[in-house]
Amino acid sequence: MLNFFRFVRRFFNLILFIALEALCLVLIARTNTIQGNDLLSSSNAITGFLYQRQSALVYYFNLGTVNDSLLRENAHLRNQLAQLRFSVDTLHDSTALRALPGDSSLKLQYARYTYRQARVINNSVALRNNYITLNRGSEEGIRKGMAVISGTGVVGKVVHVSRHFATVLSVLSSLQTVSAQLPDGTTGQVSWLNGDAPTRPDVLYMPDVPGQIPLHRGNIVRTTTYSFFPPEVPVGVVDSVLIVKKTGKRLLYLKPATNFRNLRYVYVVENSYTTEQKALEARNGSELIKPKTRR
Repeated sequence: MLNFFRFVRRFFNLILFIALEALCLVLIARTNTIQGNDLLSSSNAITGFLYQRQSALVYYFNLGTVNDSLLRENAHLRNQLAQLRFSVDTLHDSTALRALPGDSSLKLQYARYTYRQARVINNSVALRNNYITLNRGSEEGIRKGMAVISGTGVVGKVVHVSRHFATVLSVLSSLQTVSAQLPDGTTGQVSWLNGDAPTRPDVLYMPDVPGQIPLHRGNIVRTTTYSFFPPEVPVGVVDSVLIVKKTGKRLLYLKPATNFRNLRYVYVVENSYTTEQKALEARNGSELIKPKTRR
């Protein structure tokens, strides 16, 4: 307490000056003089500037929460869109032009996609086989073999899963190709490797494209229904075309639809009929009868 009184005594003149100045400013601001209006205007401008900076600072620190919220909303919208686009087909007998027997129409649900958002916590782009680590695992419903996409295009396939994490084999890999199609429906395989050409994270290749197929720079190459990705997901954009003289076919250079250098958030896609489809396809060829051997 003694130190406080010493402080006041030492700076009494300065404290008195500041107090009187503050009183003068209050009196001027409460009057309708030009000086009072100017003072209020300046005070409002300063206050508004400080509030704006405070709001920007709070918004910056809340960006993670905002991104997570947007990802959840996008995943919800993607799930609804998948149900509308891929859930129901009506089958008809095209020969007799009548509905299949038993019902006026047969509704077949041939694919059901569930989208789960995830955050990228590790990513490589400079290796021969690149992998991505996600902050979601088996406890969040992630399973091996699920497709992974970004908001703009394909990313890869889940290859390993633990309780809380998953690793994804990127499209930027020598171990993986993507079944893709051009705007006219021509299908092919998109890969990251092209012989001995150097690999770059901003180039994909689509070889053996027939010469008569109409092509333009900027055409979007999308996934097919045969891919483990959902159909119609962008793979890349045609950037340039090389004509192979030996075969007359063309090699397409694609700019990936996903920016792998700056990948932050992805969607893990589950097809609920994958297990049933694979189990059925594994039986193909089992109907062949083995020839009996004579004794």
